Parts: sequence; structure tokens; C-alpha cells
Amino acid sequence: MPLRDLLLALLVVIVWGLNFVAIKWGVAEVSPFLLTALRYIGCALPAVFFIRKPAVSWSLLIVYGVTVGVLQFSLLFSAVKLGMPAGLASLVMQIQVFFTMALAVLFLGERPGPFQIGGAAVALAGLGAIAAEQLGGAVLVPLLMTLLAAFFWGISNIATKRAGKVDMLGFVVWGSLVPPIPMLVLSLVFEGPQAFAALGHVSLQAIGSVLFIAYGSTLLGYGAWAVLLGRHPASLVAPFSLLVPVVGFAAAMVLLGEAVSSLEILGSALIFVGLVLNVFGPRVLARLRSAPIA
Repeated sequence: MPLRDLLLALLVVIVWGLNFVAIKWGVAEVSPFLLTALRYIGCALPAVFFIRKPAVSWSLLIVYGVTVGVLQFSLLFSAVKLGMPAGLASLVMQIQVFFTMALAVLFLGERPGPFQIGGAAVALAGLGAIAAEQLGGAVLVPLLMTLLAAFFWGISNIATKRAGKVDMLGFVVWGSLVPPIPMLVLSLVFEGPQAFAALGHVSLQAIGSVLFIAYGSTLLGYGAWAVLLGRHPASLVAPFSLLVPVVGFAAAMVLLGEAVSSLEILGSALIFVGLVLNVFGPRVLARLRSAPIA
């Protein structure tokens, strides 16, 4: 991978890691459902007027928009609002890898290899350690909500797989037309008119957070990611996503002052090891099998 693309991949990692801090700042002043609506309004406009609709059905775009926007991000934003630490959220959301793997078995007929199954088991043990730390605590419910958000991310990944080889940026932009109206209605019903009235008093930090979440994390992040996937094999690009929780934890500690307990460090390490096994394990096994016997 040339230096230009390496730097682009690292930029995406940094943007996606900082996104969790932006979410924390955003939900501090904007209600979660309304923030989700604003995110997708920003993702869709004005880009939808300049980017061609991908060659997929509206039903698939609706499934993608509902799972990733109405469900995934509304749950994640609500979890962070209720106290889910930003750094921990950046890691727990990566459990989507294993949800996607399980859903691919059910709906796409794929079969996971031994390293993928082993990686899922190790990650599950790490998640159990984090959950044990939170039993009876205020963060247990947000943790479960974050897990559910990761599950819906997995479903949206299956919808993306169903779309086939399409322009991913166009798929994201046109799928972003789906969440705004449902989320605005849900915000009005559950968060009340005061949530909309509060927009007139938000700080520059909150405004910057909304813009970063919509344009930085989504359009810049997914756009650059699509470029990298177009230039290089997915097996070379995908492992960079493992650095997102590293940036997320570091940014949360520096910018938010979040502390991490010993058990959370252990659980996070196990999840990270599980992810590494899932990504690199099959490649290592394939090389060992193809290596000549002395």
C-alpha cells in the first residue's frame, strides 16, 4: 500500500475513533433521537443531489436505512446519553463483526472457520468480563443497548452484502434519506417539542459535533473507505478498523477524562484479541497450509 493510501487509512481510523467523543459531546446538548435525525439529514443533503442512486432496489435501501439509522445509531446515541463511556462504546460496537458472521451463516449460507469461531469465543469472554464489571451498575443497560446497536449494524452489513458491488458512498447517501422522518417523529413523540426548542440554545461544540458526525465520520469516513476498498483487497484494508477502538479509548481518556478499570482493560483486551483472530487467523492458516514441507 503506497504511503498516500496508508495515510488515508489512518485518517479514517482517527476520524472514526474521534466520532465517539463527538457523539458524547453531541448527546450532552441534543436529544439522541433528534441527533440521529440531524446526522442523516446532514448525510443526505446536499450530497443526494450530486451522487447518483446506486443500482439497488428501494426496498434494500429502506432495510439498510432502518437498521443502520433508525435502529443502530438511535440505540448507540441513547446508550451514550445514558452513560455508556465513549471509549468502551467504540470497542463494543466492533462486536458487529461476529453478529455479521452469525447472520451470514443464517441468511447467506456462509460457514465460519475455526479461527472465526475461536475469535468469537474469546471476544464473548471479554464481553462477559466487562458485563460482570457493570452488573448492578448504571452502565449495564447502556452496555446492552450498545450490543443491540452492534446487532443491527450486523443486519445492515447483510443488507450491504445483498447490494453487491455498488458505489458504497452512493449507497450510504441514498440510504440516509430513510432515517430522518421516522427519527423526527420518534423525537417529537418521546423527547417532546422541548428537544426541538433546545436546538436554539446549543453551543458551538454541539454544532461542531453534529457536523463532524454527519460529514466527517459518515461522508468523509465512508467515502475514503470506499476509495481504499476500490484500490486494494478488502483483506488489506479491513484490518485497519481494528485501530478504531484504540483511537476511541485514547481520545475518550484525553478529551473526556474517562477512566478504565482493570476488569474493563482485561475484557477489552480479550475482545481485541478475538477481533485479531477473526481478521488474521484465516490468512495465517492459509499460509501455513500452502507452505512447502521441508
